[in-house]
Amino acid sequence: MNFISPLARLRLAIALLAVLAAPATARTLEQKLPNGLRIVVREDARAPTVVHQVWYRVGSMDEQVGRTGVSHVLEHMMFKGTRKFGPGEFSRRISELGGRENAFTDRDSTVYFQQVPRGGLTLAMQLEADRMHNLLLPPKEYAKEIRVVMEERRLRTEDNPRSLVEENLMASAFFAHSYGWPVVGWMGDLQNLGVQDVRDWYRRWYAPDNAVVIIVGDVDAARTMEEARRIYGSVPARTLAARRALAEPPQRGLRRVEVKAPAEQSYLLMGYKVPTLLSAEHDWEPYALEVLATVLAGYDAARLNQTLVRERRLAHEISASYEGITRGPGMLYVDGVPAGEAAALEAALREQIGALSKAAIPAEELERAKAQVVAREVYARDSLFRQAMEMGQFEAAGRSWREVEQVPQRLRAVTADQVQQVAARYLNDDRLTVGVLLPQPIGARRPSPGGARREPPPEGGAR
Repeated sequence: MNFISPLARLRLAIALLAVLAAPATARTLEQKLPNGLRIVVREDARAPTVVHQVWYRVGSMDEQVGRTGVSHVLEHMMFKGTRKFGPGEFSRRISELGGRENAFTDRDSTVYFQQVPRGGLTLAMQLEADRMHNLLLPPKEYAKEIRVVMEERRLRTEDNPRSLVEENLMASAFFAHSYGWPVVGWMGDLQNLGVQDVRDWYRRWYAPDNAVVIIVGDVDAARTMEEARRIYGSVPARTLAARRALAEPPQRGLRRVEVKAPAEQSYLLMGYKVPTLLSAEHDWEPYALEVLATVLAGYDAARLNQTLVRERRLAHEISASYEGITRGPGMLYVDGVPAGEAAALEAALREQIGALSKAAIPAEELERAKAQVVAREVYARDSLFRQAMEMGQFEAAGRSWREVEQVPQRLRAVTADQVQQVAARYLNDDRLTVGVLLPQPIGARRPSPGGARREPPPEGGAR
């Protein structure tokens, strides 16, 4: 039997993934309508189903002090009826087709999606085109839904210790940029928000020129584009409001926040400000940062999991992630559940992260990490939903869906020297904000409320 070294096997795996990740031969068409709406249609006949997504390029980063959460509240109200379709009828009609639908809001965008049998695409487009300009926003429906949103904030943030740490960390990391406030909004703002605020937000941002429609699935691209042009072309054009220019002043030292909340375990979250793909100046750096996050804790046998969880037993779990496709500042996160004192885990994490800037990653470790991150990219494309999500995320960030196909190749090209460079340049105390959960005794918890809530997407989505 011929012996193949582990490094050779990794290189063989990456070569195989290179073939799998080659651009699809299926047709993808793009068109901009006279009203400003952009439509992208991709053929993928692996299943008799279609994903239809509408991305509005507006999220919490576009909000103003005193009106935080309005993007998310409007997302809820988009299901409360138009002149043609009453409250709840959108969801009922999609369900009758055997499809599923939902929506989510993040810092950069608000997204509405349906996955339906291929025969149901026409209705999905008609429903979305209708509520793009015919939303009613009834005051009675708003009075009910704002209470749902406030309860969602209580359940997902105020009663969730890790979410509280993340919220406080972001508020500490960003002094001027609107990434510093939560997508769901501050509770005081929600309490003061009125239906007219939401109506104004809808009229300001829900314009065809501020949206892109992504369709992926078992369709004929040319015929689908013609139908989409007919349905969405009837939506009137509107002048888009001017956007505020946002800038965060340079951070001048480590920032730290401590959060006291009822919990059984401590929690540590570390966030570093890093570049994103928005800047051509940092063209290769975002790919190196993605590989770096994978080297740290992007898979079960990654460096931090092996060293700090298994060997030194300083943590029960550790993870790392990088937000590189955004309209605003990028962040690289490392978080963990300490097995003992949070300070000991933090010191060990900073030691391990600092080591990346001092010595190049061994070839085998780098190849293993690249194989992992490329595999995630390739296998995600087996999902129609994830394909549409990735295309929409690039579009919402001001990039092009065409760049998605370049991602595996750019990741494979990352070198050990590049990873070492970005670690030295960006993973330092001047860019670091640390959040620590200080567990408090767990008392009686409030009972869960009744009523439905809009859920985040089952696949993909922002942190």
